Amino acid sequence: MQILLKLTQFISKTFALWAIVFAVLAFLFPAEFKIFAPYIPYLLGLVMFGMGITLTFSDFAEVAKHPKAVFIGVVGQFVIMPMIAFGLAKAFHLPPDLAIGVILVGSCPGGTSSNVMTYLAKGNTALSVACTTISTLLSPLLTPVIFYLLASQWLDINVSAMFMSVLKMVLFPIFLGLVVRMLFKNVIVQASQITPLISVVSIVLILAAVVAVSKDRIVESGLLIFSVVVLHNCLGYFIGFLAAKLFKLNTADSKAIAIEVGMQNSGLGAALASAHFNPIAAVPSALFSFWHNVSGPILANIFSNMKNEK
Repeated sequence: MQILLKLTQFISKTFALWAIVFAVLAFLFPAEFKIFAPYIPYLLGLVMFGMGITLTFSDFAEVAKHPKAVFIGVVGQFVIMPMIAFGLAKAFHLPPDLAIGVILVGSCPGGTSSNVMTYLAKGNTALSVACTTISTLLSPLLTPVIFYLLASQWLDINVSAMFMSVLKMVLFPIFLGLVVRMLFKNVIVQASQITPLISVVSIVLILAAVVAVSKDRIVESGLLIFSVVVLHNCLGYFIGFLAAKLFKLNTADSKAIAIEVGMQNSGLGAALASAHFNPIAAVPSALFSFWHNVSGPILANIFSNMKNEK
């Protein structure tokens, strides 16, 4: 078990490296990785199940302790990132498939890796977990609605179908994880220590599958869409931090909000794009998955040297 735990820690810390390695491999040998494309929803389900078995009632209690900060974090997540995505899609005159892909990842809830980055940044980790949890639970309703409002000018969107997809890929696995934890608490507490390994493997395979399926379009528009993804992520951090400070949150809370707003559940974006739209629409989510795991540690290092003032 100790060996497995050490492997989990190593893989988790070097996630960005594995994302790069498998993205390159999928680009060079797409046929070998296309086989994972039909399993993207199930791989995301594994990630969400892993989140479910790690949740406790104390995570929800944090909402009652800091309602203002959680509210700002969740609203920021579902307002700031979608609006930045919409603005970038317009400013860069993105083709419809890429525009909806950028807006889709912007409409997704916070990513679970934001909790780790907040911890490394010496931010309020409990607040980060609470924001991730609440935004994820709200995503079956808010993600399809926000996406429809911003992206319907580019194509017809079936909101009810997207709602059911998010319900099956996010809410059901989380609920199942919560039930399993309640029934087998002692076993699950130990097993949950290796869930980061399962999550990393699943997300890396999702990333590789999207790259493999969309290789030709990545070659055609790779630099443009990568630039948009970098701007989207970095502006999310910056505006998230400013918004938190505007509402007079302390520095530790502001760090958590900035990271929570800037880091997306890009696995969900890739899964929804693959299920409902042209595969190229999943490329922004795939690139976001890679990039925010590069930018996250960099920002965490900068934040860790920032004194937490009240």
